[in-house]
Amino acid sequence: MVEFGEGGVGMASGFPQIVLARHGATEWSVLGRHTGRTDIVLTERGRSDAVRLGERLRRMEFGRVMSSPLQRARVTAEIAGYGDRVELVPDLMEWDYGPYEGLTAAEIRERNPGWVVFRDGVAGGELVPQAVERADRVVATLRAARENVLVFSHGHYIRLLAARWMGLPLEYAGRMLLGTAAVSILGYNHGLDEPSLLLWNDAHHLAG
Repeated sequence: MVEFGEGGVGMASGFPQIVLARHGATEWSVLGRHTGRTDIVLTERGRSDAVRLGERLRRMEFGRVMSSPLQRARVTAEIAGYGDRVELVPDLMEWDYGPYEGLTAAEIRERNPGWVVFRDGVAGGELVPQAVERADRVVATLRAARENVLVFSHGHYIRLLAARWMGLPLEYAGRMLLGTAAVSILGYNHGLDEPSLLLWNDAHHLAG
């Protein structure tokens, strides 16, 4: 099991780590409905998972804590124990799904067969270059960090952010599934010129 904290991934190297935490469950996430800018609340399960997430995150020290201002991410950060220091960053908001807001993938593909958000974006919502532009601003901020950073955000956005961090084609983001309240870690391999993925979609803290 890959773990972070004392002696964890990358700690001996002295390189900073970027811990990405997806928000807890909402009614729409459970149903598979695309939730972009709708400011939906956490379910009771989502709030409980945020508590467990916080218990895990406390094993690591962070120089900075950032969150999407949408309440499902912000409240997850607060319940996890970071409400007194979290910075709200609009660039961390979920993809703007425009006319696809609230629809499942199957419903969207009835209208637009073969649609993939990381390739096609959303006409009337957020196009791929727009989403990439704000993700790249966040990546630049994170690359400049010399301490561990904790980020609370959303499913599609975290996948986009990880792909941009590693310099991968966006098609890879579509293959990087991510559950609610899961933890992923970005970091470096041999040096700061080798941004790497250290951990992905780990939710073992939610078991039991």
